[in-house]
Amino acid sequence: MPSMRGRSRRSSRGSLCCGGIFDWERANLRLEELDHLVEDPALWDDPERAQALMRERTKLAEAIATQRDLEQRLREAVELAELAEAEDDEAVLQEVGRELAELQAQVRRRELESLLSGEADGNDCYLQVNAGAGGTESQDWAEMLLRMYVRWAEAHGYRVEWVEETPGEEAGIKSATIKIMGPNAYGWLRSESGVHRLVRISPFDSQARRHTSFASVWVYPVIDDRIEIQIDEKDLRIDTYRASGAGGQHVNRTDSAVRITHLPTGIVVQCQNERSQHRNRATAMAMLKARLYELELQKRRAEQEAQEAQKTEIGWGHQIRSYVLHPYRMVKDLRTGVETSDAQGVLDGDIDRFLEAALAQGVGNRRPEAQAQAG
Repeated sequence: MPSMRGRSRRSSRGSLCCGGIFDWERANLRLEELDHLVEDPALWDDPERAQALMRERTKLAEAIATQRDLEQRLREAVELAELAEAEDDEAVLQEVGRELAELQAQVRRRELESLLSGEADGNDCYLQVNAGAGGTESQDWAEMLLRMYVRWAEAHGYRVEWVEETPGEEAGIKSATIKIMGPNAYGWLRSESGVHRLVRISPFDSQARRHTSFASVWVYPVIDDRIEIQIDEKDLRIDTYRASGAGGQHVNRTDSAVRITHLPTGIVVQCQNERSQHRNRATAMAMLKARLYELELQKRRAEQEAQEAQKTEIGWGHQIRSYVLHPYRMVKDLRTGVETSDAQGVLDGDIDRFLEAALAQGVGNRRPEAQAQAG
């Protein structure tokens, strides 16, 4: 580790100053204004406005509290470094170095979060994984991808709820949809939509040959209750069926699963995580509205880019990221160029480097469309 001597104050204060992330003075004034507004009993005469103000207040208060915590930790680290330098305590200097590195990473993340300015970036999201062609190989890969995103979500304090899961014939999954709930879930994950390619020695091949498998990911936001999406009942085909997932906490095996097809667009959503058909239908309708909302966002982006959004085959030439486990280990994002040899860490959910690079480069605003039909 580089020496901390003679530079602890300079290197930390300049780079960890958070003034560029948001207008500190304006933020505090706005919080005072919101505190005054929410104390007015008449505010709740308009529940919609009240809820919007409460959401804004909560988000702003959390941002200010985080800022103050970072500044306090920075002050304490600098003071500790000065004492350690005076006493020639290398162990403490190394500890301060680790603390400053952690603060630096947190500030970097906050700077990136300031780019999450899309109208749905702050929302929860649905994440759908579909196996590509290739049978068991691709279905196992789809399950590995799903596990990767669940591990990432749990590591960041997000809640995960299983919506539907269609198992493979021998192993893995044909498709699955989960709901990820937490601040900026959609904003962070929206760039993950696309085809993901895996190269490995197949555990299902008795001759231990190398196989290439594909699976697609599609991320779309849980829409705000205030956003109205009009759906005509005559445009829907609603089917009920018996859930056929892996069981356990994810799905049930009653005749309550619901599949809704939106005929004009061909969008299909399904839910089987509740034992009540009524609840599954309500969840599926919410997912359909979210998909239609995301479709509208895609149209807007397409108009801005003067090109039509295209759906692509889940296969060669369309992948956004490659995961290689043999003959070497590497994960590389083909859009940002970010790569790492820690393939196992990535598959265990350590994907922040890819999400951060995509956000910094605006990749999520022009992502490829890639969706497979569940078998």
